[in-house]
Amino acid sequence: MDADLPFLSGLDARIAAMVAPALADMGFDLVRVAVLGRESPTVQIMADRVDGTLLAIEDCEQISHAVGAILDVEDPLPGAWTLEVSSPGIDRPLTRAKDWERFAGHLARAEMNMPIEGRKRFAGIVLGARDGHGLMRLDDGSEVALPFAEMRKARLVLTDELIAASARMMKPAASSDDTGLEEEPSPAEDRKPAAKSGRKPARKAN
Repeated sequence: MDADLPFLSGLDARIAAMVAPALADMGFDLVRVAVLGRESPTVQIMADRVDGTLLAIEDCEQISHAVGAILDVEDPLPGAWTLEVSSPGIDRPLTRAKDWERFAGHLARAEMNMPIEGRKRFAGIVLGARDGHGLMRLDDGSEVALPFAEMRKARLVLTDELIAASARMMKPAASSDDTGLEEEPSPAEDRKPAAKSGRKPARKAN
């Protein structure tokens, strides 16, 4: 399993395979793809900057143009669709093996499709990734290996430690105002998507 690709299946995985190489060439990491709805589906793209800095509105617009062009050519969706691009936020989903490595030491929750050791929901400290599994230390001190192939969702839990670590890892570029100082965003602002941009081609004739 490629540590740089999110754990996906079906149409989501097909679209991820189409757009991930182009985003990588542009300096972005694909975090998640989700296709929601049927008649006029919304394609949600979540992305990171490779250098770890915050995704800006201009980045989302750039990603939207690139992904929209790819979907126009590859045509994985019949009819009209809408494209949304956003950043993961602080309490981000853990969708790739490298996310489990990067955020080792932080609190997370995971939900599985199938029971693991008699349960589907887990909460604990992320320990990393190994052999297609996310490793977690539970509250009772025991450790569990959760197979990515059976993972429905996993997400970091917002804590003071995570906010502080995210501020260090994702510090935005300095602004160009007269003071040369940059105003720090509040934690609440950090949790919102950097921006959303849309695209909706005309429905094709039958």
